[in-house]
Amino acid sequence: MSAIPAPVSRHLRTATLFPPQRPLRLESGATLSHVRVGYEEFGRPDPRRPNTVFVCHALTGTSHAARHGPDDLPGWWEEMVGPGRPIDTDRLHVVCANVLGGCAGTTGPWSPGPTGRALAADFPEVTVGDMVTVHRRLLRHLGSTGLYAVVGGSLGGMQALEWLLRHPGDARRFLLIATGARLSADALAAHAAGRAAIRADPGFAAGRYAELPGAPGPVDGLGVARMIAHLTYMSRTSLETKFGRRHQPPPTPEGAAHGPYAVERYLEHQARTFVTRFDANSYLRLTAAMDGYDAFARPTPVTGPPPAVQVFSFASDRLFAAADTEHLTTRLSALGFPLTHHRDASSEAGHDAFLLRVPGYLDAVADALAAHDHPRLVRQP
Repeated sequence: MSAIPAPVSRHLRTATLFPPQRPLRLESGATLSHVRVGYEEFGRPDPRRPNTVFVCHALTGTSHAARHGPDDLPGWWEEMVGPGRPIDTDRLHVVCANVLGGCAGTTGPWSPGPTGRALAADFPEVTVGDMVTVHRRLLRHLGSTGLYAVVGGSLGGMQALEWLLRHPGDARRFLLIATGARLSADALAAHAAGRAAIRADPGFAAGRYAELPGAPGPVDGLGVARMIAHLTYMSRTSLETKFGRRHQPPPTPEGAAHGPYAVERYLEHQARTFVTRFDANSYLRLTAAMDGYDAFARPTPVTGPPPAVQVFSFASDRLFAAADTEHLTTRLSALGFPLTHHRDASSEAGHDAFLLRVPGYLDAVADALAAHDHPRLVRQP
């Protein structure tokens, strides 16, 4: 496997939180200290009023949500974050951090343990709540005194939802995008199949592959896991429209191709690129965190003035379908949150639509974040 973790941008910053005398106590009861958090900032904080938006990334995302300039690497949410975008960095200050258990700058299975070797399979189970705890501590470290908004899609939306339910006073508004309060059996099954593929790969070595010099790790199993997951990110209509039954032979003899169809080439490409940037143990931990999340399984007392909540969903989304969104909005409304729901029926892209240029959806997010009391900031040359 490639050298992981690797910064995706020269703008990556790190903070070391939770000293040994005040370690991070995970919901499992395990503890971690010297937690390293990789994060990036976009735009500038306004000293006159809260203008910080915390962006929570999805399962395989990173802190690099967008370019910092024309010579920077593309980010994963270019359509959403940046000057003149819905999360307008001419007006808003954005913080995005890699999640606990990830592999792009924040403590996870690739982090060294007491022996100096990677924690690997010994890295403890983490939850969505643990991720939020680390986010909040990072903001305290950065001197934040309050958030304008918390925004997240997919697993990031689960983080935003958990933040809303446990700490509603932290932000004025919460935007929950292409997400739900829990995964359906369909989604649980896809994750289970992906994890089984990783564990069945001989290169997995019971999660100790990082200790084997020169060994590639479970690249085949991780690639298959990505292929399975990707089918939940696209809709049946989008697959049919893009690929149908069109044939496309492999581009090179060494390409790992096993059939003649264009859709196979696409999935194989997704697998090859994914294993160069992601860690199998991180994938196991983060999918398990998604699977275990059930936002309303425990009592949720709401005190104080409730913040505004905006839910954004897509009719073509298979991962979080209409029933999942209805469960989410019904439970939030019952708790008394002021709630609006924008459901997009224009895009056939499926779950991935939240990352793409879908004009009505992007306009709705921009409207949700519009604030007349936040003048545009003048960017420095």
